Amino acid sequence: MKPLLLLLLLMGLACPARSQERKRARAYGIRIGVLPPGALNAITDVAGVRVGHTTLIEGAAVRTGVTAIVPHPGNVFQQKVPAAVYVGNGFGKLSGSTQVQELGVLETPIVLTNTLSVGTALNAVVDYVLRQPGNETVQSVNALVGETNDGVLNDIRGRHVTAAHVLAAIEQAQAGPVAEGNVGAGTGTVCFGFKGGIGTASRVVPAALGGYTVGVLVQTNFGGVLQINGAPVGRELKQFYLSQQLPDPADGSCMIVVATDAPLEARNLERLAKRAMLGLAKTGGIAANGSGDYVVAFSTHPGGRVPYAPTAASQTATTLTNEAVSPLFLAVIEATEEAILNSLFQAETMQGKQRIEALPLEKVLKILSRHHAR
Repeated sequence: MKPLLLLLLLMGLACPARSQERKRARAYGIRIGVLPPGALNAITDVAGVRVGHTTLIEGAAVRTGVTAIVPHPGNVFQQKVPAAVYVGNGFGKLSGSTQVQELGVLETPIVLTNTLSVGTALNAVVDYVLRQPGNETVQSVNALVGETNDGVLNDIRGRHVTAAHVLAAIEQAQAGPVAEGNVGAGTGTVCFGFKGGIGTASRVVPAALGGYTVGVLVQTNFGGVLQINGAPVGRELKQFYLSQQLPDPADGSCMIVVATDAPLEARNLERLAKRAMLGLAKTGGIAANGSGDYVVAFSTHPGGRVPYAPTAASQTATTLTNEAVSPLFLAVIEATEEAILNSLFQAETMQGKQRIEALPLEKVLKILSRHHAR
């Protein structure tokens, strides 16, 4: 491994240690919704899902990175998973989305990065898939790559993300706790005028309703009027869209990735993805004109896998009925809302092209106590 790449990876791995002083929302007594989280309160509570980051912090203005979400430990191209895409607002670049919408399957890891690095990431994901054992004869790959524009903090025109950074994020992806805040694709993002980043959360539906897990990971880079558990935090901090206090409008984008172990086909995964936007709305996001807000949802249920080379002309799979999906709708709304809050709570003040302050937790907690929101 090249010394520079090793340094960048170590920097990415070091970020969680620096953010230990800033806790996740739940650690401050903030309880979002009514459903319990999974053991890690992360997208990796969905068995088999792995997450990896490459964080680039270099010089005065390189503040960017890559986050990869891998649906299962096997060859995802050979064993595709049911998936769907929902476009909350289409001012963005989500490569590979039309094939997912058309065929209802995901065949690569999901990669998140910055706007001008989508092409680099796409090529890297294709390279990763073509190299995998068993894919020697593959001639078409639908890489799914999303983005947000981190140009407020990052020298985005420099296009510092390389294929090696993307491959490193995929190859180091692991189960377990997920680093949040100023890491990976969230390194240079801004949310509600404060430092945004990567956030994650999960929910488990009651055992009597299947006991399924829904996990969410977000890359937050959007604006509006921040609310936490219904409390008007942005308004009381006097920092919100149209307050004339923010350095930028409410543009920027939010990528939302939803994973579940529930047996869902593409149609109901799209319905699940739509509800994630309700979680974004509960935090005060407005999906502004320049905000590309996309949701990718997939199911890891083994019975729903779609083989690249089927041995029969038909496939039988068990899926939940429409009526059985409602508990998952509630789960994804709650998990999305908490994941967004975790991205803010874990992010730290960052100096790049500009200086963006972290969410002032002491002030926020006083506001929440005053409104009985914690």
